[in-house]
Amino acid sequence: MPQTPQLLTDLHAATMTATGTPYGMIENAAIALEGGLIAWVGPEAEVPSSYIGFAKHSMSGRIVTPGLIDCHTHIVHGGDRAVEFEMRLNGASYEEVARAGGGIVSTVTATRKASEEQLLEDALRRVDVLISEGVTCIEVKSGYGLDLETELRMLRVARLIEVNRPIRVRTTFLGAHTTPAEYVGRDDAYIDEICIPTLRATHTESLVDAVDGFCEGIAFDPTQIARVFDVAKELSLPVKLHAEQLSNLGGAKLAASYGALSADHIEYLDEEGVVALAKSGTVAVILPGAFYTLRETQAPPIELLRKHNVPMALATDINPGSSPLNSLLLTLNMGCTLFRMTPEEALQGVTQHGARALGLDDAGAIAKGMCAELAVWDIKHPAELSYRIGFNPLYKRIFGALT
Repeated sequence: MPQTPQLLTDLHAATMTATGTPYGMIENAAIALEGGLIAWVGPEAEVPSSYIGFAKHSMSGRIVTPGLIDCHTHIVHGGDRAVEFEMRLNGASYEEVARAGGGIVSTVTATRKASEEQLLEDALRRVDVLISEGVTCIEVKSGYGLDLETELRMLRVARLIEVNRPIRVRTTFLGAHTTPAEYVGRDDAYIDEICIPTLRATHTESLVDAVDGFCEGIAFDPTQIARVFDVAKELSLPVKLHAEQLSNLGGAKLAASYGALSADHIEYLDEEGVVALAKSGTVAVILPGAFYTLRETQAPPIELLRKHNVPMALATDINPGSSPLNSLLLTLNMGCTLFRMTPEEALQGVTQHGARALGLDDAGAIAKGMCAELAVWDIKHPAELSYRIGFNPLYKRIFGALT
């Protein structure tokens, strides 16, 4: 059904554009929406005559931001790891947890057993929480199947999320997540026999928007990741990478050499790697949930990223093991409190830079031609979104039009 043109009035627009003012703020603003797009934004006193006849909706002095973007999630998965969490707190070692069937193996087992219907039902519950916090776009990774059938099922479910909810979804193939139990000690065979053929199959079914990998001592080395990225390049799919989370294997430099959309985690990234990201335009995705849950002590190099003007995105990393974090608003606070990001950097991280990390040029800012994906907040200053803990000030989420 065609959307009625709308004019949002009596608001303050944190446009997150480069206007020279903090947050790209336009005080006493108005926003015109038409055909699911932003037709105009500016001071209310300067609304063009062509928009005066639009259906008017007062925002009663509230602040409007772009809809929030969660650019790194593993939101489709089976089961949970609460028992493993309890075991670790009771003193069990990683090895003991693994012997008891814990770790990523347990999630792979649960995901392989779960039906498409169950995976979707569970994912939608998590998505609904994000929607309630003003999120309008998410990325969803595969990687808990590690076989052809389950990886395809995960990505089909990811595509079904936006069929069932008013939210945009970008899918990422993460077949190079870890080696499944049946290929232990045969990493190269897994890459050649399962991962790459599955990538080709997901592409054939138009299920994948980008390709990811986990470059780490407990996962895959740069040469193995490069083989996957070469196929992604052949298929004209952009890449991103879990890099430098637990050690520095040069994953970020590898990602940059492929013009990656993003390098994620990066706690152990050095200045050489930061410079590589800066030259390639790759976004650094900061994931405080995993840092917090794993009780890490090495923080990502925020000052170096600032020094070299590397864009920083923030995301929940929602997953059942290392980041069971289902709140992007809490993620904003964690980015500021744990890593000393500023509230403006944090909000940039879940708007304009989150969009860039997904290769989107029509989201993450309030500007003419952008999708009408907005969040209206009961706040007096944008910094409140990062400042409060356990409080959701969302008044209204707009996805295409105000309803």
